[in-house]
Amino acid sequence: MALAAKKKIKKVVLAYSGGLDTSAIIPWLKENYEGCEVIAFCADVGQGEEELVGIQEKAIASGATECHVVDLKEEYVKEYIYPILKTGAVYEGQYLLGTSMARPVIAKAHVEVALKVGADAVCHGCTGKGNDQVRFESCFAALAPELTVIAPWREWDMVSREDLLDYLAERNVPCSASLTKIYSRDANAWHISHEGGELEDPWCEPSKEVWTMTVDPMDAPDEAERVQLSFVKGELVAVDGKDFTENGSPAHDALMYLNAKGAAHGVGRIDIVENRLVGMKSRGCYETPGGTILMAAYKGLETLILDKESLKYRESIGHEFSHVIYDGRWFTPLAKAQLAGAASFAEQLTGDVVVKLYKGMAQVTQRRSPNSLYSEEFATFGADDVYDQKHAEGFIRLFSLSSRITALSQKGSKLASPSENKDS
Repeated sequence: MALAAKKKIKKVVLAYSGGLDTSAIIPWLKENYEGCEVIAFCADVGQGEEELVGIQEKAIASGATECHVVDLKEEYVKEYIYPILKTGAVYEGQYLLGTSMARPVIAKAHVEVALKVGADAVCHGCTGKGNDQVRFESCFAALAPELTVIAPWREWDMVSREDLLDYLAERNVPCSASLTKIYSRDANAWHISHEGGELEDPWCEPSKEVWTMTVDPMDAPDEAERVQLSFVKGELVAVDGKDFTENGSPAHDALMYLNAKGAAHGVGRIDIVENRLVGMKSRGCYETPGGTILMAAYKGLETLILDKESLKYRESIGHEFSHVIYDGRWFTPLAKAQLAGAASFAEQLTGDVVVKLYKGMAQVTQRRSPNSLYSEEFATFGADDVYDQKHAEGFIRLFSLSSRITALSQKGSKLASPSENKDS
Protein backbone atom coordinates (compact mmCIF):
# COMPACT_ATOMS: atom_id res chain seq x y z
CA MET A 1 0.00 0.00 0.00
CA ALA A 2 3.06 2.27 -0.04
CA LEU A 3 2.89 5.23 -2.35
CA ALA A 4 4.12 4.41 -5.83
CA ALA A 5 6.05 6.83 -8.00
CA LYS A 6 3.68 9.67 -8.77
CA LYS A 7 4.00 9.40 -12.54
CA LYS A 8 2.75 5.80 -12.47
CA ILE A 9 -0.76 6.68 -11.27
CA LYS A 10 -3.03 6.75 -14.30
CA LYS A 11 -6.47 7.01 -12.73
CA VAL A 12 -7.51 7.79 -9.15
CA VAL A 13 -10.92 7.86 -7.48
CA LEU A 14 -11.24 10.56 -4.84
CA ALA A 15 -13.74 10.47 -1.97
CA TYR A 16 -15.27 13.87 -2.69
CA SER A 17 -17.50 15.96 -0.42
CA GLY A 18 -17.53 19.26 -2.29
CA GLY A 19 -15.91 20.99 0.66
CA LEU A 20 -12.70 22.96 0.84
CA ASP A 21 -10.29 20.07 1.32
CA THR A 22 -11.49 17.84 -1.49
CA SER A 23 -11.97 20.78 -3.84
CA ALA A 24 -8.27 21.51 -3.43
CA ILE A 25 -7.29 17.85 -3.72
CA ILE A 26 -8.56 17.49 -7.31
CA PRO A 27 -6.20 20.07 -8.89
CA TRP A 28 -3.41 19.01 -6.51
CA LEU A 29 -3.65 15.41 -7.73
CA LYS A 30 -3.49 16.48 -11.36
CA GLU A 31 -0.45 18.66 -10.69
CA ASN A 32 1.46 16.17 -8.56
CA TYR A 33 0.59 12.91 -10.30
CA GLU A 34 1.43 13.75 -13.90
CA GLY A 35 -1.16 12.59 -16.44
CA CYS A 36 -3.45 11.27 -13.70
CA GLU A 37 -7.18 11.27 -14.38
CA VAL A 38 -9.24 12.19 -11.32
CA ILE A 39 -12.70 10.72 -10.81
CA ALA A 40 -14.82 11.98 -7.91
CA PHE A 41 -16.90 9.66 -5.76
CA CYS A 42 -19.55 10.92 -3.35
CA ALA A 43 -21.36 8.68 -0.88
CA ASP A 44 -24.91 9.60 0.09
CA VAL A 45 -25.25 8.22 3.62
CA GLY A 46 -28.03 10.57 4.61
CA GLN A 47 -25.98 13.71 5.26
CA GLY A 48 -28.73 15.82 3.77
CA GLU A 49 -29.76 16.96 0.30
CA GLU A 50 -28.31 20.44 0.80
CA GLU A 51 -24.81 18.93 0.89
CA LEU A 52 -25.38 17.07 -2.37
CA VAL A 53 -26.95 19.81 -4.48
CA GLY A 54 -24.72 20.60 -7.43
CA ILE A 55 -21.93 18.36 -6.19
CA GLN A 56 -21.31 16.76 -9.59
CA GLU A 57 -20.98 20.17 -11.22
CA LYS A 58 -18.57 21.27 -8.46
CA ALA A 59 -16.39 18.23 -9.00
CA ILE A 60 -16.19 18.76 -12.75
CA ALA A 61 -15.47 22.47 -12.28
CA SER A 62 -12.60 21.53 -9.95
CA GLY A 63 -11.04 19.32 -12.60
CA ALA A 64 -12.58 15.85 -12.18
CA THR A 65 -13.57 14.03 -15.36
CA GLU A 66 -16.50 12.25 -13.72
CA CYS A 67 -18.43 12.30 -10.44
CA HIS A 68 -20.23 9.22 -9.15
CA VAL A 69 -22.87 9.90 -6.49
CA VAL A 70 -23.87 6.61 -4.88
CA ASP A 71 -27.01 6.31 -2.75
CA LEU A 72 -26.01 4.22 0.28
CA LYS A 73 -28.70 5.32 2.75
CA GLU A 74 -30.72 2.11 2.96
CA GLU A 75 -27.67 -0.14 2.83
CA TYR A 76 -26.04 1.91 5.56
CA VAL A 77 -28.96 1.57 7.96
CA LYS A 78 -29.93 -2.01 7.11
CA GLU A 79 -26.51 -3.63 6.72
CA TYR A 80 -24.40 -1.61 9.15
CA ILE A 81 -26.45 0.30 11.73
CA TYR A 82 -28.87 -2.53 12.53
CA PRO A 83 -26.14 -5.19 12.98
CA ILE A 84 -24.13 -2.81 15.17
CA LEU A 85 -27.26 -2.05 17.21
CA LYS A 86 -27.54 -5.77 17.99
CA THR A 87 -24.06 -5.72 19.54
CA GLY A 88 -25.04 -2.88 21.87
CA ALA A 89 -21.77 -1.13 21.01
CA VAL A 90 -21.20 2.22 22.73
CA TYR A 91 -17.68 3.67 22.65
CA GLU A 92 -16.30 4.75 26.03
CA GLY A 93 -19.74 4.63 27.61
CA GLN A 94 -21.36 7.42 25.58
CA TYR A 95 -20.55 7.60 21.87
CA LEU A 96 -22.98 5.77 19.58
CA LEU A 97 -20.32 5.56 16.85
CA GLY A 98 -22.10 7.58 14.17
CA THR A 99 -18.98 8.59 12.25
CA SER A 100 -17.24 5.25 12.73
CA MET A 101 -20.06 3.04 11.51
CA ALA A 102 -20.48 4.97 8.25
CA ARG A 103 -16.88 4.49 7.16
CA PRO A 104 -16.99 0.84 6.05
CA VAL A 105 -20.03 1.29 3.79
CA ILE A 106 -18.40 4.37 2.23
CA ALA A 107 -15.06 2.61 1.79
CA LYS A 108 -16.74 -0.41 0.21
CA ALA A 109 -18.56 1.76 -2.35
CA HIS A 110 -15.36 3.75 -2.95
CA VAL A 111 -13.50 0.57 -3.87
CA GLU A 112 -16.37 -0.65 -6.05
CA VAL A 113 -16.29 2.57 -8.08
CA ALA A 114 -12.50 2.38 -8.38
CA LEU A 115 -12.61 -1.18 -9.68
CA LYS A 116 -15.51 -0.36 -12.01
CA VAL A 117 -13.68 2.52 -13.72
CA GLY A 118 -10.35 0.70 -13.81
CA ALA A 119 -8.54 3.00 -11.39
CA ASP A 120 -5.18 2.07 -9.94
CA ALA A 121 -5.48 4.33 -6.90
CA VAL A 122 -7.93 5.73 -4.37
CA CYS A 123 -7.61 9.00 -2.52
CA HIS A 124 -9.15 10.45 0.63
CA GLY A 125 -9.06 13.85 2.35
CA CYS A 126 -8.51 12.63 5.92
CA THR A 127 -5.93 14.44 8.01
CA GLY A 128 -2.92 12.73 9.53
CA LYS A 129 -4.23 13.40 13.04
CA GLY A 130 -7.60 11.69 12.85
CA ASN A 131 -9.15 8.25 13.07
CA ASP A 132 -10.70 8.24 9.60
CA GLN A 133 -7.43 7.73 7.73
CA VAL A 134 -7.00 4.45 9.61
CA ARG A 135 -10.61 3.40 9.09
CA PHE A 136 -10.66 4.03 5.35
CA GLU A 137 -7.25 2.62 4.61
CA SER A 138 -7.89 -0.51 6.70
CA CYS A 139 -11.01 -1.13 4.63
CA PHE A 140 -9.12 -0.50 1.39
CA ALA A 141 -6.48 -3.01 2.49
CA ALA A 142 -9.11 -5.66 3.21
CA LEU A 143 -11.11 -5.11 0.01
CA ALA A 144 -8.59 -4.15 -2.66
CA PRO A 145 -4.97 -4.25 -1.48
CA GLU A 146 -3.79 -3.80 -5.06
CA LEU A 147 -4.98 -0.17 -5.09
CA THR A 148 -2.50 2.56 -4.17
CA VAL A 149 -3.73 4.91 -1.47
CA ILE A 150 -3.05 8.64 -1.77
CA ALA A 151 -3.49 10.81 1.34
CA PRO A 152 -2.70 14.44 0.39
CA TRP A 153 -2.74 15.72 3.96
CA ARG A 154 0.26 13.48 4.62
CA GLU A 155 2.07 14.76 1.50
CA TRP A 156 1.39 18.41 0.78
CA ASP A 157 2.78 21.36 2.75
CA MET A 158 -0.53 23.20 3.18
CA VAL A 159 -1.54 23.42 6.85
CA SER A 160 -4.51 25.78 7.12
CA ARG A 161 -7.78 26.87 5.54
CA GLU A 162 -6.02 30.01 4.39
CA ASP A 163 -3.49 27.89 2.51
CA LEU A 164 -6.22 25.90 0.79
CA LEU A 165 -8.26 28.97 -0.15
CA ASP A 166 -5.16 30.66 -1.58
CA TYR A 167 -4.32 27.51 -3.52
CA LEU A 168 -7.78 27.41 -5.13
CA ALA A 169 -7.83 31.15 -5.83
CA GLU A 170 -4.49 30.96 -7.66
CA ARG A 171 -5.96 28.32 -9.97
CA ASN A 172 -9.38 29.94 -10.38
CA VAL A 173 -11.11 26.87 -8.95
CA PRO A 174 -14.59 27.84 -7.65
CA CYS A 175 -15.27 27.11 -3.98
CA SER A 176 -17.96 28.44 -1.66
CA ALA A 177 -15.84 27.91 1.48
CA SER A 178 -14.55 30.87 3.49
CA LEU A 179 -12.44 31.69 6.53
CA THR A 180 -15.56 32.12 8.68
CA LYS A 181 -16.13 28.39 9.22
CA ILE A 182 -15.90 27.66 12.94
CA TYR A 183 -16.84 24.02 13.38
CA SER A 184 -15.89 20.79 11.66
CA ARG A 185 -19.01 18.70 11.16
CA ASP A 186 -19.78 15.25 9.81
CA ALA A 187 -23.36 14.16 9.24
CA ASN A 188 -25.15 11.00 8.16
CA ALA A 189 -28.49 9.33 8.77
CA TRP A 190 -27.46 8.22 12.26
CA HIS A 191 -25.98 11.43 13.68
CA ILE A 192 -24.05 14.65 13.28
CA SER A 193 -20.71 15.38 14.96
CA HIS A 194 -19.23 18.75 15.87
CA GLU A 195 -15.60 19.62 16.57
CA GLY A 196 -13.49 22.77 16.61
CA GLY A 197 -14.25 26.30 17.71
CA GLU A 198 -14.83 26.69 21.43
CA LEU A 199 -15.00 22.89 21.75
CA GLU A 200 -11.22 22.75 21.55
CA ASP A 201 -11.23 24.04 25.15
CA PRO A 202 -12.74 21.28 27.35
CA TRP A 203 -13.54 23.89 30.03
CA CYS A 204 -15.76 25.83 27.61
CA GLU A 205 -19.45 24.92 27.57
CA PRO A 206 -20.83 24.41 24.03
CA SER A 207 -22.76 27.41 22.77
CA LYS A 208 -26.18 27.13 21.18
CA GLU A 209 -24.51 27.52 17.78
CA VAL A 210 -22.86 24.11 18.13
CA TRP A 211 -26.08 22.10 18.01
CA THR A 212 -27.88 21.84 14.67
CA MET A 213 -30.01 18.68 14.72
CA THR A 214 -31.86 18.76 18.05
CA VAL A 215 -33.72 21.41 20.02
CA ASP A 216 -32.26 22.56 23.31
CA PRO A 217 -33.71 20.24 25.98
CA MET A 218 -34.53 23.39 27.98
CA ASP A 219 -36.74 24.54 25.10
CA ALA A 220 -38.28 21.12 24.39
CA PRO A 221 -42.02 20.57 24.96
CA ASP A 222 -43.19 20.46 28.58
CA GLU A 223 -45.30 17.41 27.78
CA ALA A 224 -43.72 14.00 27.25
CA GLU A 225 -44.27 12.00 24.07
CA ARG A 226 -44.25 8.21 23.85
CA VAL A 227 -42.95 6.21 20.88
CA GLN A 228 -43.64 2.49 20.43
CA LEU A 229 -41.04 0.40 18.61
CA SER A 230 -41.73 -3.14 17.42
CA PHE A 231 -38.96 -5.67 16.74
CA VAL A 232 -38.89 -9.08 15.08
CA LYS A 233 -35.68 -11.08 15.67
CA GLY A 234 -33.81 -7.91 16.54
CA GLU A 235 -34.98 -6.01 13.45
CA LEU A 236 -37.09 -2.86 13.78
CA VAL A 237 -40.29 -3.49 11.80
CA ALA A 238 -42.73 -0.83 13.01
CA VAL A 239 -42.86 2.46 14.89
CA ASP A 240 -46.09 3.74 16.42
CA GLY A 241 -47.94 1.03 14.50
CA LYS A 242 -46.56 2.13 11.13
CA ASP A 243 -45.10 -0.77 9.17
CA PHE A 244 -41.55 -0.04 8.02
CA THR A 245 -40.99 -3.24 6.06
CA GLU A 246 -42.66 -2.10 2.85
CA ASN A 247 -40.95 -1.30 -0.45
CA GLY A 248 -38.63 1.67 -0.81
CA SER A 249 -36.17 2.43 1.98
CA PRO A 250 -37.91 1.07 5.07
CA ALA A 251 -34.90 0.96 7.42
CA HIS A 252 -33.79 4.48 6.51
CA ASP A 253 -37.36 5.81 6.66
CA ALA A 254 -37.86 4.36 10.15
CA LEU A 255 -34.66 6.00 11.37
CA MET A 256 -35.71 9.35 9.88
CA TYR A 257 -39.04 9.06 11.72
CA LEU A 258 -37.24 8.43 15.00
CA ASN A 259 -34.76 11.23 14.31
CA ALA A 260 -37.62 13.71 13.96
CA LYS A 261 -39.31 12.49 17.14
CA GLY A 262 -36.13 12.55 19.19
CA ALA A 263 -34.84 15.85 17.83
CA ALA A 264 -38.06 17.62 18.80
CA HIS A 265 -37.46 16.64 22.44
CA GLY A 266 -33.73 17.35 22.56
CA VAL A 267 -32.86 13.65 22.76
CA GLY A 268 -29.40 12.33 21.88
CA ARG A 269 -26.95 15.11 22.76
CA ILE A 270 -23.58 14.21 24.27
CA ASP A 271 -20.41 16.19 24.94
CA ILE A 272 -17.36 13.96 25.40
CA VAL A 273 -13.59 13.87 25.45
CA GLU A 274 -12.66 10.63 23.71
CA ASN A 275 -9.50 8.67 23.05
CA ARG A 276 -8.64 8.69 19.37
CA LEU A 277 -7.06 5.61 17.88
CA VAL A 278 -3.97 7.59 16.89
CA GLY A 279 -3.14 8.33 20.53
CA MET A 280 -4.48 11.80 21.28
CA LYS A 281 -7.65 12.91 23.02
CA SER A 282 -10.27 14.99 21.24
CA ARG A 283 -13.43 16.71 22.35
CA GLY A 284 -16.59 16.37 20.32
CA CYS A 285 -20.31 17.00 20.56
CA TYR A 286 -22.63 14.47 18.98
CA GLU A 287 -26.35 14.47 18.21
CA THR A 288 -27.96 11.06 17.72
CA PRO A 289 -31.70 11.44 18.40
CA GLY A 290 -33.15 8.42 16.59
CA GLY A 291 -30.20 6.23 17.50
CA THR A 292 -30.58 7.04 21.19
CA ILE A 293 -34.23 5.97 21.07
CA LEU A 294 -33.39 2.80 19.15
CA MET A 295 -30.59 1.82 21.52
CA ALA A 296 -32.75 2.41 24.59
CA ALA A 297 -35.59 0.35 23.14
CA TYR A 298 -33.38 -2.51 22.02
CA LYS A 299 -31.63 -2.78 25.36
CA GLY A 300 -34.98 -2.54 27.11
CA LEU A 301 -36.18 -5.56 25.15
CA GLU A 302 -32.98 -7.44 25.93
CA THR A 303 -33.56 -7.05 29.68
CA LEU A 304 -36.90 -8.80 29.28
CA ILE A 305 -35.67 -11.72 27.18
CA LEU A 306 -32.00 -12.56 27.74
CA ASP A 307 -30.97 -14.53 30.81
CA LYS A 308 -28.25 -13.19 33.11
CA GLU A 309 -25.28 -14.97 31.53
CA SER A 310 -26.46 -14.32 27.97
CA LEU A 311 -26.89 -10.61 28.67
CA LYS A 312 -23.51 -10.48 30.37
CA TYR A 313 -21.85 -12.05 27.34
CA ARG A 314 -23.74 -9.82 24.90
CA GLU A 315 -22.56 -6.80 26.89
CA SER A 316 -18.98 -8.01 26.57
CA ILE A 317 -19.46 -8.25 22.80
CA GLY A 318 -20.76 -4.69 22.78
CA HIS A 319 -17.76 -3.40 24.69
CA GLU A 320 -15.26 -5.15 22.45
CA PHE A 321 -17.11 -4.33 19.24
CA SER A 322 -17.22 -0.63 20.10
CA HIS A 323 -13.43 -0.63 19.76
CA VAL A 324 -13.50 -2.81 16.65
CA ILE A 325 -15.80 -0.43 14.78
CA TYR A 326 -14.18 2.73 16.20
CA ASP A 327 -10.78 1.47 15.05
CA GLY A 328 -11.98 0.66 11.52
CA ARG A 329 -11.79 -3.13 11.68
CA TRP A 330 -15.18 -3.94 10.12
CA PHE A 331 -13.83 -6.19 7.36
CA THR A 332 -11.99 -8.57 9.69
CA PRO A 333 -12.62 -12.10 10.99
CA LEU A 334 -12.97 -10.68 14.52
CA ALA A 335 -15.76 -8.31 13.50
CA LYS A 336 -17.53 -11.08 11.60
CA ALA A 337 -17.43 -13.37 14.64
CA GLN A 338 -18.67 -10.69 17.04
CA LEU A 339 -21.49 -9.67 14.72
CA ALA A 340 -22.53 -13.32 14.40
CA GLY A 341 -22.56 -13.71 18.18
CA ALA A 342 -24.76 -10.65 18.63
CA ALA A 343 -27.07 -11.79 15.82
CA SER A 344 -27.57 -15.15 17.52
CA PHE A 345 -28.86 -13.43 20.66
CA ALA A 346 -31.07 -11.20 18.51
CA GLU A 347 -32.98 -14.25 17.24
CA GLN A 348 -35.07 -14.08 20.43
CA LEU A 349 -35.51 -10.31 20.36
CA THR A 350 -39.14 -10.04 19.28
CA GLY A 351 -41.53 -7.69 21.04
CA ASP A 352 -42.67 -4.12 21.64
CA VAL A 353 -41.10 -1.33 23.66
CA VAL A 354 -42.45 2.09 24.57
CA VAL A 355 -39.92 4.90 25.04
CA LYS A 356 -40.91 8.15 26.74
CA LEU A 357 -39.27 11.28 25.31
CA TYR A 358 -38.98 14.27 27.59
CA LYS A 359 -36.50 17.16 27.88
CA GLY A 360 -33.52 15.31 26.40
CA MET A 361 -34.34 11.93 27.96
CA ALA A 362 -35.36 8.68 26.27
CA GLN A 363 -36.71 6.35 28.97
CA VAL A 364 -38.16 2.87 28.47
CA THR A 365 -41.50 2.69 30.26
CA GLN A 366 -43.18 -0.40 28.76
CA ARG A 367 -41.99 -3.66 27.22
CA ARG A 368 -43.54 -6.96 26.19
CA SER A 369 -42.47 -10.05 24.28
CA PRO A 370 -43.70 -13.58 23.53
CA ASN A 371 -40.17 -14.68 24.48
CA SER A 372 -40.11 -12.87 27.81
CA LEU A 373 -38.38 -14.61 30.72
CA TYR A 374 -40.10 -12.32 33.18
CA SER A 375 -42.73 -14.16 35.23
CA GLU A 376 -45.07 -12.22 37.43
CA GLU A 377 -45.86 -15.42 39.30
CA PHE A 378 -42.21 -15.83 40.29
CA ALA A 379 -41.34 -12.15 40.77
CA THR A 380 -44.34 -11.15 42.90
CA PHE A 381 -43.84 -10.18 46.54
CA GLY A 382 -47.21 -11.63 47.33
CA ALA A 383 -48.15 -15.24 48.01
CA ASP A 384 -47.37 -17.70 45.21
CA ASP A 385 -47.36 -21.43 44.55
CA VAL A 386 -44.35 -21.65 42.26
CA TYR A 387 -41.46 -20.51 44.43
CA ASP A 388 -40.61 -21.98 47.82
CA GLN A 389 -38.53 -19.38 49.64
CA LYS A 390 -37.00 -22.09 51.83
CA HIS A 391 -35.10 -23.33 48.77
CA ALA A 392 -33.03 -20.16 48.78
CA GLU A 393 -31.10 -21.31 51.86
CA GLY A 394 -29.38 -24.19 50.11
CA PHE A 395 -28.64 -22.07 47.06
CA ILE A 396 -27.04 -19.31 49.15
CA ARG A 397 -24.97 -21.84 51.12
CA LEU A 398 -23.55 -23.37 47.92
CA PHE A 399 -23.15 -20.00 46.21
CA SER A 400 -21.08 -18.67 49.12
CA LEU A 401 -19.26 -21.94 49.84
CA SER A 402 -15.86 -20.75 48.59
CA SER A 403 -16.08 -17.66 50.78
CA ARG A 404 -16.95 -19.78 53.84
CA ILE A 405 -14.07 -22.17 53.17
CA THR A 406 -11.64 -19.26 52.77
CA ALA A 407 -12.76 -17.57 55.99
CA LEU A 408 -12.70 -20.77 58.04
CA SER A 409 -9.32 -21.75 56.63
CA GLN A 410 -7.86 -18.40 57.61
CA LYS A 411 -9.23 -18.83 61.13
CA GLY A 412 -8.09 -22.46 61.33
CA SER A 413 -11.63 -23.57 62.03
CA LYS A 414 -13.38 -26.74 61.01
CA LEU A 415 -15.97 -26.37 58.26
CA ALA A 416 -19.25 -27.13 59.94
CA SER A 417 -21.93 -29.17 58.21
CA PRO A 418 -25.46 -27.79 57.73
CA SER A 419 -26.79 -30.17 60.42
CA GLU A 420 -24.13 -29.07 62.89
CA ASN A 421 -24.99 -25.43 62.29
CA LYS A 422 -28.68 -26.12 62.90
CA ASP A 423 -27.92 -28.00 66.13
CA SER A 424 -25.87 -25.10 67.37
